[in-house]
Amino acid sequence: MPSLSDATRGRILFGGDYNPEQWPEEVWAEDARLMREAGVNSVTLGVFSWARIEPQPGAREFGWLDRLMDLMHAHGIGVVLATPTSSPPPWMGARHPETLPRAEDGSVVWYGSRQHFCASSPVYRRHAAALTEDLAARYAGHPALTVWHINNEYCTSCWCDATAEHFRRWLAGRYTTVAALNEAWGTAFWSQRYDSWAEILPPRKAQYLHNPAQVLDFRRFTSDALMECYVAERDIVARHSPHIPVTTNFMPLWSGQDAWAWAAEEDIVSVDIYPDPRDPQGGQYNAMLADMTRSQAGGPWMVMEQAAGAVNWRAVNHPKPAGLNRLWSLQAVARGADAVCYFQWRQSRQGAEKFHSGMLGHAGEQGRTFGEVRQLGAELEIVGPEVSGAGVTADVAVLHDWDAWWAGSQEGRPSSLLSYTEVVQAWHRGLWENGVATDFARPEADLSAYRMVAVPHLYLLTDAAVDNLVAYVRGGGTLVCGFFTGIADEDDRVRPGGMDPRLRELFGIRTVHEWWPLDADEVVRCAGSSGDSGDFEGRVWSEELEPDGSAETVAAYRGGELDGFPAVLRRGTAWYVSTLPAPEALRALLGRTAGAAGVRPVLADLPAGVEAVRRGDVLFLLHHGRSRVSVTLPGPHIDLLTGTKTDGRVELDRYGVAALRSTTAA
Repeated sequence: MPSLSDATRGRILFGGDYNPEQWPEEVWAEDARLMREAGVNSVTLGVFSWARIEPQPGAREFGWLDRLMDLMHAHGIGVVLATPTSSPPPWMGARHPETLPRAEDGSVVWYGSRQHFCASSPVYRRHAAALTEDLAARYAGHPALTVWHINNEYCTSCWCDATAEHFRRWLAGRYTTVAALNEAWGTAFWSQRYDSWAEILPPRKAQYLHNPAQVLDFRRFTSDALMECYVAERDIVARHSPHIPVTTNFMPLWSGQDAWAWAAEEDIVSVDIYPDPRDPQGGQYNAMLADMTRSQAGGPWMVMEQAAGAVNWRAVNHPKPAGLNRLWSLQAVARGADAVCYFQWRQSRQGAEKFHSGMLGHAGEQGRTFGEVRQLGAELEIVGPEVSGAGVTADVAVLHDWDAWWAGSQEGRPSSLLSYTEVVQAWHRGLWENGVATDFARPEADLSAYRMVAVPHLYLLTDAAVDNLVAYVRGGGTLVCGFFTGIADEDDRVRPGGMDPRLRELFGIRTVHEWWPLDADEVVRCAGSSGDSGDFEGRVWSEELEPDGSAETVAAYRGGELDGFPAVLRRGTAWYVSTLPAPEALRALLGRTAGAAGVRPVLADLPAGVEAVRRGDVLFLLHHGRSRVSVTLPGPHIDLLTGTKTDGRVELDRYGVAALRSTTAA
């Protein structure tokens, strides 16, 4: 089975989306020259080229792409060749309107943008497969080809009649009988019982709340339907070139794809990452997505897209200050990325993304952005051979699950202010600020290699997942679990007692009397059993829990309706946190539990804003602040990026990075 290492060959891939069809052909040679000057060794071609390759149905115009493939190869630049099926040409929508998605209210999502296809449309699938077949047949043996990139950012949803038929087939495969579906969906409620498969529809616009189990299954189905499209094209290119790895790019922490399931179908796991340069937690967000993607990949992964400067889709699109692009790029490498790529190479002059930055911006080769890109390319050439293929070892796993996200984020829940992603990020931040290396894992995964497992919030847990957590604690592991977890089974059916009984026993909870969600500006005061030093505020959520006498109340609510009830419970090595502690309190709690579990930071006593990550034999120090800092090291090292030898201390300027290798053994 091919992998990312077949494309990297001991390097870090560096480059980005290249859309030369937007430019006169005389510009291509200049692009190739500047790419080599910047250290670019990989470009992605063809992502949005369907109309250029197939201007009319059945036509094929490959000559321009032939010349580009040859040009890239002549300059030593590998090609990640995309199937351009994410953006069908206008002729398809005009001739075959049945390929266009329908919204929940039945309105047509017209062509004129991108991703305007119904994943269930046989006509779309037939045209996409035919184009992919011809593309693969033509370029499978081209020496520039290094990776196949299928489609782009799969993200469409559709509620049309073709989707309805496909959904019914999917449901029949899952439940076999309509009676089993009725039981799983709880259709006795509101007289929703179905008598035949033909009666079942996608959850289209309704008078009031939808059946939540139906919505959950539709989210599952939509992810699977899109994946069917991916697998069909993947299998075509793999048949023509079984030695070339295949990927498709995930959007960061996006709800529409179960990335655990998708990653299992990819040779390379890749993601598009766009932190906000103005976000004080942008570096932590970047780290979280890196940890998540590395975990999905089970090793090295690929940054398929990032921005060299500003994006174009926020309310205010701030550029990256000098040094930030380098910092976040090397942070991704430190956390396991073997490819650092951008959207896009040359900034567009026309179209919807002309104000989205490029590696080569409107300022051209004299611009600051291109100068920084050139510096980064040179540094990746240095550090690449030292870390390419190496792993990142973590003692802590954060559990993350799409079914739980899909089920817990629907209407009709105790609080619409409870954001799954914000809770996950808050917990990862607490671990990140403790300097703890972190993986992500599915709830059913083998957790035995981890000293500690953190569960920020998983509303839905399967029986297998619950048994897995119980077995993990009984095996000596430390489990720290957040609020409103284990409430529902896989059919979104509330567990007996409002929380799975096995979990209540695990945490020492006799009764969950009430969930007490908090308003946006509301806080609960909590006091630790150790006195004032353990006091903190909780946000978003609180719970009225009655312990069973076997657990220690580590912190209790003070004041209000929940006065005296436990905010944090501990039974042995199982901890339950029934609110979202303020950031500093959550950091302290996770630091305490991790320390008790024997988890140590990568490097202790770091200055504020400095992150330490060890990848293979290289210790990366990444400074997210703007003031010069000094970091104490465990012995002499050499900074691979500068060649500077240091005897126990390194200085980092604003957004500074050091890639250190110990010289003690030498």
